[in-house]
Amino acid sequence: MDRVRWGVVSTAGIGLEKVIPAIQRAPNCEVVAIASRRAGRARAAADQLGIPLSFGSYEELVNAEGIDALYIPLPNHLHLKWTAAAAGAGKHVLCEKPLALTSADARQMVAVCAKAGVKFMEAFMYRLHPSWVKVKQLVSSGAIGELRAIQTRFAYFNDDPDNIRNRLETGGGALMDIGCYAINLSRMLFGSEPTGVSAAVSRDPGSGVDILTSALLEFGAGQATFTVSTQAEPDQRVHLMGTAGRIEVEIPFNIPPAAETRVFVTGGGNPPTDPDTVTITFPAVDQYTIQAELFAGAILDDSAVPTPPEDGVANMEVIERVFAAATG
Repeated sequence: MDRVRWGVVSTAGIGLEKVIPAIQRAPNCEVVAIASRRAGRARAAADQLGIPLSFGSYEELVNAEGIDALYIPLPNHLHLKWTAAAAGAGKHVLCEKPLALTSADARQMVAVCAKAGVKFMEAFMYRLHPSWVKVKQLVSSGAIGELRAIQTRFAYFNDDPDNIRNRLETGGGALMDIGCYAINLSRMLFGSEPTGVSAAVSRDPGSGVDILTSALLEFGAGQATFTVSTQAEPDQRVHLMGTAGRIEVEIPFNIPPAAETRVFVTGGGNPPTDPDTVTITFPAVDQYTIQAELFAGAILDDSAVPTPPEDGVANMEVIERVFAAATG
């Protein structure tokens, strides 16, 4: 087998608009099926994207033959159910972030996939983009000295009460949807779990979801702070501060597939008026294609996936700690 045959569980917008076309561009991937709870919607999506098979239920897709891996972009509260079903059917799983509603559910997902012998990974696509690969190399090589602080802001505006991201029972809210990125990158760059967590959360009075969340994560070597919001001017930035320099990541998460991206590395000069800053420019690439190609490669080579699934459990544990810190 030189290609992984993919099925997509649901016709979620992120799949139709971003992930499925990206998977189709990966040389070792082929999208062969898509499912929806409505057969007509599945067929329309299949026709739109040139997918051969469509199913009117998730069960039919999960149990269909000729499919090696499933991409699951369902709402958070459905991740455990359909990951377990996929593993039971012997299918590998790429699941959207965050892995589940709770760390206990995430832990169960890892366990069922391990028992079934299938590959399982959380879809934090940004980690695989060349810009972040480079940033990790810069930090680990000491290019900015010892990492001391990470500052992240990430926001968009969505006050639609019917949107799935604004439903508390399905895992909506700013921390689950975008705060998970800030936590993930902080853990990744410090290479450890936070020893202390402080937080403040503001919730929508109608839906109950958090619409503005800020946190301070304490690590042995430094600190990470972030503010995320689902009712603010859209923006995203990451700043890294070291003992001998700093790094700014211009577009850290929703990296455009058709445009160059930049990372600014500063060290020396005459700050703050005349710092010595080097701009590193990265050619346009689709991080979702990279994600699909690397995940498929792990299946074809029977090697480890780029991000171990246990990392998703650890990320959920920190999300829970942030919520607990804000209420405790």
